[in-house]
Amino acid sequence: MKKDINPPEVTDIAVAVVKELNDKGEQEWNVYMLNLKNVAIEGVLVTSTGYGLIQGEGRKTSTLRHFLDTIPANSFAKIEPIMETVFGINNEFWVSFYINKVMYDKKYIFLAESISETNFIRIPLINKKGVMIK
Repeated sequence: MKKDINPPEVTDIAVAVVKELNDKGEQEWNVYMLNLKNVAIEGVLVTSTGYGLIQGEGRKTSTLRHFLDTIPANSFAKIEPIMETVFGINNEFWVSFYINKVMYDKKYIFLAESISETNFIRIPLINKKGVMIK
């Protein structure tokens, strides 16, 4: 039964959207996964999608899948660039990974309009400003 399944709780894992300069000196937004644990996480799979209303019309982005393999302890990995045009809808990142052969997963949802400079904090490990969900 579903009530008998108790998945382990995900802690010390975060997803952040960071505004930064690219190699050409232009501003761009990137999504990162942060491993704030003292152990590596393995088999990291991230699925991203956006959905919501834009000017009263239902919109959904393509679903992207990223295999990040292993993220060492206290480090981060870039998931994907993200366009400002989708900040008006919900942006969901479903993260799955293994620690000691135990599978963990969690959805991180940046609600519509939550990715903005008014919500910026200093992102740990990356040491840049952005929006983070832990």
